[in-house]
Amino acid sequence: MAAPAGGLVGHAVGRPDPTEASVAKMRQADAERDAQQVVELTEMAHRTGEELAPIIRAVRQDAEAGRTPERAQVEQWQQTMRRLVAQFADPPSGMTATNVARGGLRSAVDQVAVAVDSVALALGGPTVGRAERMQLAARQATLAVTTWSVAATQLDQVNIDAGQGHQHVHLDVGEVEGALGPDGSAEGAGG
Repeated sequence: MAAPAGGLVGHAVGRPDPTEASVAKMRQADAERDAQQVVELTEMAHRTGEELAPIIRAVRQDAEAGRTPERAQVEQWQQTMRRLVAQFADPPSGMTATNVARGGLRSAVDQVAVAVDSVALALGGPTVGRAERMQLAARQATLAVTTWSVAATQLDQVNIDAGQGHQHVHLDVGEVEGALGPDGSAEGAGG
């Protein structure tokens, strides 16, 4: 008789109450939602980086060479940047680590948009001081690379934590002082 009674007491004591069960369910749902957001954000970061990198390289190279790009090229860059900025306009709410990565990527995209607008101003303004305005645009683009690199490193860690393994979305723009690079681990390793 003691064994069945003990089993009933053990079952009643070990079973989570409805509040604990509800909290556990919510945490599980949040984790699943965030895991999906991590995958989507990583895919978006890869696509965005592929479009940003050539613009950043061109702005920096033009400034270094003391030249300005053609107006049609700058207008195309501005169009691209408006589209890339818009994709970050209404972010979903996620876990803090994912939100930090998304916010860093968004900030970097905004910085590249400002750099491109600075190039447009340099192109449309007087010839005197144009080289200096291009240098300022290049500095803005460089800051964007640094900002992106921090967010990319955060996103790499978020992917590892979510079981996706290493995912490197760093920009391919050459050496940038102060920018973090990928850690050298193979894509998908550590998941």
